Amino acid sequence: MKSPRRTTLCFVIIAIYSSQATLSLNLESIVYHSLLREHELMEEDPVRPKRAVAVSSPAAQEFTIDVEISFENASFLEPIKAYLNNLSFPIQGNDTDLATDILSIEVSTVCRPNGNEIWCSCETGYEWPQESCLHNLTCQGHDGSSAGRHCHCLKGLPPKGPFCQLQGDVILRMSVRLNVGFQEDLRNSSSALYKSYTTDLETAFWKGYSILPGFKLVTVTGFRPGSVVVTYEITTTTTTSPALMHKANEKVTQNLNQTYKVDSSSFQVTYSNETKFSITPEIIFEGDTVTLMCENEVFSTNVSWMHVETGLDIQNSTEVSIYTSMLNNMTSMSRLIIHNITRVYMGEYICKLTLDIFEYASRRKLEVIPIQILASEAVEVMCDNNPVSLNCCSEVNVNWSQIEWKQEGSISIPGNAEIDTDSGCSRYTLMANETQCPSGSSGTTVVYTCEFISAHGARGRKDIEVTFISVAKLNITPDLISVSEGQSFFIKCISDMSNYDEMYWNTSAGTKIYKRFYTTRRYSDRAESVLTVKTSTREWNGTYHCVFRYKNLYRVMAKDVIVYPLPLESNIMVDPVEAAIPCRSSRHIRCCVEEDSDYKVIFQVGSSSFPAVKEVDEKQVCYKHHFTADSVSCPENVDAFCHFTNAANNSVQSPSMKLNLVPGESITCQDPILGVGEPGKVIQKLCQFLNITRSRESPIGGIITYRCVGSQWQIEKNDCISAPINALLQLAKALVKSPTQDEKLPSYLGNLSISTKQAKLEVDSFSGTLGAIINILDLFSTVPTQVNSEMMTHVLSTVDIILGKSALNTWKISQQQKTNYSSQLLDSVERFSRVLRAEDSTISQPNVQMKSMVIKPGHPQSYRQSFVFLDSDLWGNVTISGCQLEHLQPDSFVVTVAFPTLKTILDRDVLGENFANSLVMTTTVSHSVTTPFRILMTFKNSHPSGGIPQCVFWNFNLANHTGGWDSSGCYVKEVTEDSVSCSCEHLTSFSILMSPDSPDPDSLLKILLDIISYIGLCFSILSLAACLVVEAMVWKSVTKNRTSSMRHTCIVNITASLLVADVWFIVAAAIHDHRFPLNETACVAATFFIHFFYLSVFFWMLTLGLMLFYRLVFILHDTSKSIQKTIAFSLGYGCPLVISVITVGATQPREVYMRKNACWLNWEDTKALLAFVIPALIIVVVNMTITVVVITKILRPSIGDKPSKQEKSSLFQVTKSIGVLTPLLGLTWGFGLATVFQGSNAVFHIVFTLLNAFQGLFILLFGCLWDQKVQEALLNKYSRSKWSSQHSKSTSIGSSTPVFSMSSPISRRFNNLFGKTGTYNVSTPETTSSSLENTSSAYSLLN
Repeated sequence: MKSPRRTTLCFVIIAIYSSQATLSLNLESIVYHSLLREHELMEEDPVRPKRAVAVSSPAAQEFTIDVEISFENASFLEPIKAYLNNLSFPIQGNDTDLATDILSIEVSTVCRPNGNEIWCSCETGYEWPQESCLHNLTCQGHDGSSAGRHCHCLKGLPPKGPFCQLQGDVILRMSVRLNVGFQEDLRNSSSALYKSYTTDLETAFWKGYSILPGFKLVTVTGFRPGSVVVTYEITTTTTTSPALMHKANEKVTQNLNQTYKVDSSSFQVTYSNETKFSITPEIIFEGDTVTLMCENEVFSTNVSWMHVETGLDIQNSTEVSIYTSMLNNMTSMSRLIIHNITRVYMGEYICKLTLDIFEYASRRKLEVIPIQILASEAVEVMCDNNPVSLNCCSEVNVNWSQIEWKQEGSISIPGNAEIDTDSGCSRYTLMANETQCPSGSSGTTVVYTCEFISAHGARGRKDIEVTFISVAKLNITPDLISVSEGQSFFIKCISDMSNYDEMYWNTSAGTKIYKRFYTTRRYSDRAESVLTVKTSTREWNGTYHCVFRYKNLYRVMAKDVIVYPLPLESNIMVDPVEAAIPCRSSRHIRCCVEEDSDYKVIFQVGSSSFPAVKEVDEKQVCYKHHFTADSVSCPENVDAFCHFTNAANNSVQSPSMKLNLVPGESITCQDPILGVGEPGKVIQKLCQFLNITRSRESPIGGIITYRCVGSQWQIEKNDCISAPINALLQLAKALVKSPTQDEKLPSYLGNLSISTKQAKLEVDSFSGTLGAIINILDLFSTVPTQVNSEMMTHVLSTVDIILGKSALNTWKISQQQKTNYSSQLLDSVERFSRVLRAEDSTISQPNVQMKSMVIKPGHPQSYRQSFVFLDSDLWGNVTISGCQLEHLQPDSFVVTVAFPTLKTILDRDVLGENFANSLVMTTTVSHSVTTPFRILMTFKNSHPSGGIPQCVFWNFNLANHTGGWDSSGCYVKEVTEDSVSCSCEHLTSFSILMSPDSPDPDSLLKILLDIISYIGLCFSILSLAACLVVEAMVWKSVTKNRTSSMRHTCIVNITASLLVADVWFIVAAAIHDHRFPLNETACVAATFFIHFFYLSVFFWMLTLGLMLFYRLVFILHDTSKSIQKTIAFSLGYGCPLVISVITVGATQPREVYMRKNACWLNWEDTKALLAFVIPALIIVVVNMTITVVVITKILRPSIGDKPSKQEKSSLFQVTKSIGVLTPLLGLTWGFGLATVFQGSNAVFHIVFTLLNAFQGLFILLFGCLWDQKVQEALLNKYSRSKWSSQHSKSTSIGSSTPVFSMSSPISRRFNNLFGKTGTYNVSTPETTSSSLENTSSAYSLLN
């Protein structure tokens, strides 16, 4: 602001220049020198371009220049203004700047002193810009103010301008209504009517509005209905007062003739550029408090607000407030405040102020956006005291009032917040340590929330889930691990955290230990991994790391293992294995190992010990002793051993050497290497100890068997193994104990393939080499978790050589020696096939072919593979339908391997009568199958004219796990001259319950047992159901006394248990027959319930037998009915439940609860079947004893019976008792004892199956319907005639007396077991009713 007594003159110079020179004005040529002495140049604004003017080249440019002049004497103002008004324009430039012309100079702003203040006002034709005018105190009433312009004078000069500016055009949008009918031509600006109306109206408007100050133009803009509403615009240079506008409107009305019928009260004026409409804040977020402010230089508070989108006027409410007021009595100010705004309030708003006929309207669009915060939704923080930052950034960067961080969770871990105002981001840094998140809280998730708060109240938040991962503390076995080769050791690693992604072991070189060597278990408060090595080798010497990984956090603990060298017993080679030594003679004995170590070796011969002498022979180290036969008696057989002791003082004993001391006169065979022998003597010699010269390497593995014939040792059996193959065999034995099996296996398989090709002559000649290769494949097949195509090629290349036709003679020799090589080879190939992971690969060799397919997700195509062997003239196909493959897990592999020569190598079937005469094809699936699965196969029919084709599969469990052909579940589907089609399913027989050995597959016996089983089971189930119905019908009639009630209780439970057991047996058979054994859970359930309910049958039979024994022997002892029932149900169901649960609990975790080919208790692996056989047979024996007691009691005559009558009655009662008790007491199960033994006679199987399959029928007949009380109850229930009623009554009375008279004193004297001791005298009149009841009831058990 200027000094209080100073006057400021501001004027505008408009100049044109066409050069690049800088504009420079010399005011001295314009203003008097006397005046300039008084003035002080305060400020000169920068030159501002205004507009370009078309002049001669170079192009002229026009500029407007604001000049401010201050002087202390206000009297100079008017002379200067007069001088400027008298200037002639344009003014040419001076000598220094000829290219510049001044077009005009006008005074715009004058500031005068007023007391102690300065008031500034605009000259005519100029006005204050709104940004300077509004919100400042005005000097209304000042002499220089003009009507209608309330902001003409300001208190104080704006510190930075702008000054008064040239007034712009003011557009008045007006409308008036004509009370005439609206015609559609008025919508068409080209129509004659439209033009006529426009001409007449504009003429009248010009005449009327020309009186307005600054009037320039009036234009009709259109017509709209209502009668006819005319819209037009007036252009002026200044605003107009209401009085003057009314006067102009009256003149318009007068100038229009009566045709237009102007409604004089309908004139309306709208100002669109006189209202300042502002919205705060500029960027609006949901939740902000938004202020819409409308300001006008109009003295009126008649302001309305409207939301255009809804078309509704806005009124005050809980969410919206409207405040209208006058500022300094000259500025109308209206505020629309929207609290906690939402997107519903988006749209265009109109602020309208009405004063008389004037409307001051303005509109603004309001946008509402949500607060978008960018942040990661989940973060993992390791509790290792390392900083981790949580970042939140707003999508729209504004000046946020506040950014807050909050957390919610079970643990509290605060952090440090930092705010970057430039980027609109906040960083929250966490540093969690072990104290803040102990191991028990590992994996705990805490929600951190960043909240952005705007200056106007909007809040936006973003949740970040932070999972804190504790640092696991590992504890490892503290003791020093020091073992010798061959010994076992374990290392236990315990983590205090139970959550982990992986817990494994590796070597110091970073190689992972094979999973078979360690187990990992998770507990509620810890995790535990145990590395267990059952047979340590030198490879285990080193450092091992227990690695605990959770997410990306690793914890490692190391443990050193020291393994001292010590040969394994199997690696100690002895010479001789067996030898004859003449009495009073001597012989060298030795033990050899492959590597030289510091061992202490002692020979033990009999009870004597001798030190050994060490000899090193190339790679072999031998320890020798010169044994003399004089040291022991002769003749005698002596066992010799050598003991190896290492530095850790652990020892191992070699295989025994059998030394036979014989008289010298009986010796006929002598050889410096083989030794001596008697005629017919057989000895074995390790091949490596034979000094036989060969063109190739000498065999260093295997054994040669010699026989003394005449005076010469002759080779009886040669099982020598070539050096490369034997070396691989030793490597294979070591590999299965090696911690790095997976890494070594591929190279070992490649070496085996090469070595087998090189040793083809030995394979074709020596069964030892053949067997060694098969043993190597068998060992290798137990190692891998997956095999690639290259590894499988090496395997099948090896198989191709050993299955070649040139090797068939060697196979024949191995068959004669009763080896299991063929089954072992097939099993090895199947194991490799199951772990093959190769995309639809095909491998073809002359003697073996393999094809595979991977099952893709979705709807896989059918599996169809064909195999053709031209040399063998054999072919075959395998088909699995696509609908079955859909149930396999995605990415499963189906692999089929076909062998043309294996048919002549595999043994005969179990009976030794049938041979395989086609391809042998094995199909495997990589993942377990949980749904019914069927394989269709087609083979070439090699014998179309003779023989009955039989579809078989190789069952590895037959013949004591040596394998054999089995036709169970495989049947012939179609036979043609060229082919035989087979489909595989499975069946079972009833005798499998007791017999660990199933009958021979597809034999006549099995077919007979199947027929008996299924027919008998059907009859039994129907009979048992009928028995339960009958018991329900007669229950009240037959359970009136205690003994009869207990008898029928036992019968009902025997019947119910047997019925449920038979139903489960059929379920198990269905599961097995239709390939449901693949569903292990269903099979386990079926096995458990069959076991439980059949045991319940036996224990209820035992309960019935014990009750019969109790009633016959302890007749004077009485027990309450509740106690009897408690004992009965505890024995009948409690004992079976305990046995069944213990059996499944002890065997199922090891997956040896069931048989591999049936849903029944395992026999081969765990003898779990004994959990059924032993209780059943014990109960059968007990019940047999009770039966003998009952029959003995029956045979004792009653007093008064005649001998013939007595004999006849006894014979009848014995026969009846046996018929009743046999099914009720389970005596038929005694035949199952014979079926337990392998190779039992078929008669026992048939009798056992026949009796037990129809047991339900026997119980219905003998245990239910033969009972006289049951018969009486049925007759009483269904007889309606008098005779029937009397007959029933007579029968009932007759049956109330015991069947066997108990009136004889002899009959009343019962012994504890068979009447030999403990006589009771019950013949006196004092006999109690209780004893009579017990006696009578005991015999009623048989009825």
